[in-house]
Amino acid sequence: MRQRAIRNLTNLDTTRASVTRILDAAAGGKNHFEVDSDAVRRYDEAVPVTGSAARAVLLYLARVVAHLAGSGIDQFLIIGSGVPSALPPGRQLHDVARGASAASDVRVVYVENDPLILASARVTIEPLNDLVRVVEGDIRQIDEMLADEVVARFIDWERPVGVLLLSTHSLTDDELASFVIKRLCHSVVDGSYLAILQTTFDGIPAELLPAINDLLAMTLPGHVIRSHAEVATFLDGLELLEPGLVWVPQWRPDGDSVCTDQPSSSGNYGAVARLP
Repeated sequence: MRQRAIRNLTNLDTTRASVTRILDAAAGGKNHFEVDSDAVRRYDEAVPVTGSAARAVLLYLARVVAHLAGSGIDQFLIIGSGVPSALPPGRQLHDVARGASAASDVRVVYVENDPLILASARVTIEPLNDLVRVVEGDIRQIDEMLADEVVARFIDWERPVGVLLLSTHSLTDDELASFVIKRLCHSVVDGSYLAILQTTFDGIPAELLPAINDLLAMTLPGHVIRSHAEVATFLDGLELLEPGLVWVPQWRPDGDSVCTDQPSSSGNYGAVARLP
């Protein structure tokens, strides 16, 4: 296990920021580098809400997992940004799922492509929990991801699955994003769920957009931003749970929610669909 984690780190580029590590840095985690912290500082100089936005995203994910686990889902496939070190001990998404479920054997598979996140999770999570697996994969190669031995066998695809697609930002064109979502929907049985997360600039004041776009190009080239209408197109025909496609603080908020006074400052839309 430890040797596998070390092998992953040999592929690590510490000179370029990654969205997973930026999320971790913004939320106060430890699995990031100076280049990621520097990106957070740059964004905060332009729009000083990065920390609260990151926490809003993490809390949204926790609420989604808790709701699905409480609704009877006992196996999860979490694709992208799913193992942030900023979450306190006992509050990782697999902990949330186990705590909200009536089942004693909730299974969670995280799929990540960032070497640091993979190495950290495989050392700190897998050895402590036989019901959690961390898989190296990329949603842009969805067929290969679904064919991974762990993904294919650790999850029982004959029963409902909660799929969290948190890396839509890496799907560089709408046709690919639409294909991926349809592919995931067709891979699961009735009674499964699909949750998504998508970065947007809908809430950015128009006068700040040029600077923010330039900053995005410098720090996260290839990171795709989408409007509400564009995301809604991907979800057309799916049965969305209330309240539909909304700013993440607006998705079934509770006492832990942040950015509730200005939901657009979260910079992300979220939605959960019951499948098919």
